[in-house]
Amino acid sequence: MDAKDLWDLETALKVLAHDSVDSKLWAEAVEWLILYGPIEIRQLLLDASMTATISSFPELKPTHYSPDGQACYDLRELAGSLGINEEEARKILQQKEEEHKLLQMFNDDDTDTIH
Repeated sequence: MDAKDLWDLETALKVLAHDSVDSKLWAEAVEWLILYGPIEIRQLLLDASMTATISSFPELKPTHYSPDGQACYDLRELAGSLGINEEEARKILQQKEEEHKLLQMFNDDDTDTIH
């Protein structure tokens, strides 16, 4: 079963609205909505994610933008901000790539540089 088929919009929104849901389940619902939800909800969650990143990790700055305009971070800096090593961060991103069949790691040639 594809990751897209694990949730539907109604279920994901119910999880987000529930006041005592498990944090792992909540994060899975948010991830599904960011990947597969309606564009309005996706954009709202991506904006909130960017705000949370800036607030929680002020030292972490995007270095590039993906072809679809999403901020990209240096893997070494991302790992350091999360308190994990670079290899662990790489494994997490590779797992997400496999799970969602979506590119999570970009080479400099695939992105636009921030000036």
